[in-house]
Amino acid sequence: MNWIRSILLVLPVAACSPALAQTVKFEDSAALLGASCAKDIEANCRGVNLDPTRMKDCLSRNQDVLSPQCKSDYGKAFEAIQKRVTARAAVFKLCERDIVKLCGVTDKADRTKALECLIAGPRGIGINCNKSVIEAGYR
Repeated sequence: MNWIRSILLVLPVAACSPALAQTVKFEDSAALLGASCAKDIEANCRGVNLDPTRMKDCLSRNQDVLSPQCKSDYGKAFEAIQKRVTARAAVFKLCERDIVKLCGVTDKADRTKALECLIAGPRGIGINCNKSVIEAGYR
C-alpha cells in the first residue's frame, strides 16, 4: 500500500501540467487514479516504473482484468494529466510578448524568471496569456 502512496506523489512530479476549461490539478488526477485503481495497480502492475506513461501502458494492457471503476477512471486521470502538461507548455508560447514586454525577460532559457513574473500578474498582461497561466495551474 505504501507504493500506492508513491504513485500519488510521483505522478504529479513526473508529469509536469493542461486545459479542461479549467484544468485539473496533478494531485487530483493522481488521487482519482489511486482511489479507483490502487488494488488493480497492486495486482497487475507490480514492479512497473511509476512514471505516467508506463503506468498507463500497464493499465491499458491489463484492461480485461481491471475493476469497472478503474476502467472508467484511469483514462480520465491520464487525460487530465496530459491536458495540464499541454497547458503548461503553451504558457511560454502564448505569453512570449508579455514576457519580453512586461517582464523584461529576453532569454528564452530563463523560464523561471519569466514564470515568476507572469504569476505575479503584472498590469497589462494579455487576456490569452493570463488565461493560459491560470489553465496551467500556476495561479
